[in-house]
Amino acid sequence: MGMKNNNKVYIIGAGPGDPGLITLRAVACIKEADVVVYDYLVDRDILRHAREGARFIYVGKQGADHTVSQERLNEILVEEAKEGRTVARLKGGDPFIFGRGGEEAEVLFREGIPFEVVPGVTSAIAVPAYAGIPLTHRHFTSSVAFVTGHEEPDKKESRVHWESLASIETLVFLMGVKTLAGITAGLMNHGKRGDTPCALIRWGTTPDQETVTGTLESIARQARERGIAPPAVLVVGEVVRLREKMNWFEKKPLFGKGVVITRPAGQAEEMARLLRNEGARVIHFPTIRVLESKKTELLDGAVDRLEAYDWIVFTSANGVRFFLKRMREKGKDLRSLKGVRVAAIGPATANMIEIYGMTVDLVPEIFISEGIVEAFRKVDLRGARVLLPRAEEARDVLPDGLRKMGAAVDVIPVYRTVRAETDRSVLEEEMEQGRVDVLTFTSPSTVKHFFAIMGDKFNIPESIRVASIGPVTAAALEKRGVSVHVRQETYSVPGLVEALKAYYGKEDGGQ
Repeated sequence: MGMKNNNKVYIIGAGPGDPGLITLRAVACIKEADVVVYDYLVDRDILRHAREGARFIYVGKQGADHTVSQERLNEILVEEAKEGRTVARLKGGDPFIFGRGGEEAEVLFREGIPFEVVPGVTSAIAVPAYAGIPLTHRHFTSSVAFVTGHEEPDKKESRVHWESLASIETLVFLMGVKTLAGITAGLMNHGKRGDTPCALIRWGTTPDQETVTGTLESIARQARERGIAPPAVLVVGEVVRLREKMNWFEKKPLFGKGVVITRPAGQAEEMARLLRNEGARVIHFPTIRVLESKKTELLDGAVDRLEAYDWIVFTSANGVRFFLKRMREKGKDLRSLKGVRVAAIGPATANMIEIYGMTVDLVPEIFISEGIVEAFRKVDLRGARVLLPRAEEARDVLPDGLRKMGAAVDVIPVYRTVRAETDRSVLEEEMEQGRVDVLTFTSPSTVKHFFAIMGDKFNIPESIRVASIGPVTAAALEKRGVSVHVRQETYSVPGLVEALKAYYGKEDGGQ
């Protein structure tokens, strides 16, 4: 295959770890790429921006364990581009701050391959910021230096100018864990005071962030005692004192809590975002897949005679999605619903209905089937025809309740939930490492299929909390002998996140 015109390599800084700190330009380039080449420090969530069908090449670098040598990596970039492909090369932090992006760019230039550099938020600045340390502050400092910590300070021909460094007020060492004792000794030997405040921040900007503060004299010993391993950033200087006032990230209500989401893959984004905003580490463990129902005759019949109905009641966002999809396939649009009133079980379903351009006439105060029945008491349903598109397996509370009020109810299956092909070892591994604090369940089907994946004999460890949306899901858990620790007043995803915040706020004595 000869060179095509669209070949290009984007050398992209993917940011310091928090997937929200990637730039808009970087996301646009990832979306355009045919091939994504990424390394160890790139958060997997960032890869979700890639288009369907893009190829991924992992060239992980983890300390001394370089999976792929820099030379081979350069070759991969050249080969892929010469095949006429657009390549996104994702690097942790910023590509030009000790990221060897400059070497990659030189190789591409030599080979005549077009490239662009997309700067990234460097961990040198972001990690101290997430630890509450401003690198410059009017009262403390007017200079800051970034130094690679890879070099041994006692190397004869070291390129590190210890004398000059000792005179700079704020120093940031990247990748300096293994050489920490040498770095601190080098600075003190060249005149930096032993009581200069220091902070060592591991996994900065992520929910695993861990910060150790001390002085030049003590920090290497503290790091050894705490067992701090790479990746970590060392900050040396008076600005470290400001952390006492400015440590905002580690104080988030769910900071460092591992929260498992059992929702289907495409429907977990909003929940993941809300949890991350509160500092949680999100673990995706989809237990169900939602597919359209194979029983289409009933649905097709209902779509053909839509104008005969007075009400459509939607009990989930999936119900809305699959129902409207079938309507479109049958050549109908929203005009077919003229005169039909619409009810939704809760705000997420109502929101989905409004996205499709319909008006919602009724949302109950309590977001479960019983709540809809209650809300309809204010409406005269005698002789009304109600269409209820929903999951194949569902409770009869709603149709029974509406029929008692005199309505004729057509229950139409529009989707079914099946077990997701998730491998239970994903969760087992996280549990073994003690990284799971909460399991969340959003529907009875997530409960059923969670145990189908984990095995019916599986017992949830006592240290793990269980949170569920609404009494129906809680009942499904309790039926299996599982205690529900976190419940909420508002049966929605934001309600669940609020309940988790309240729960951990109480448990930590309101810290």
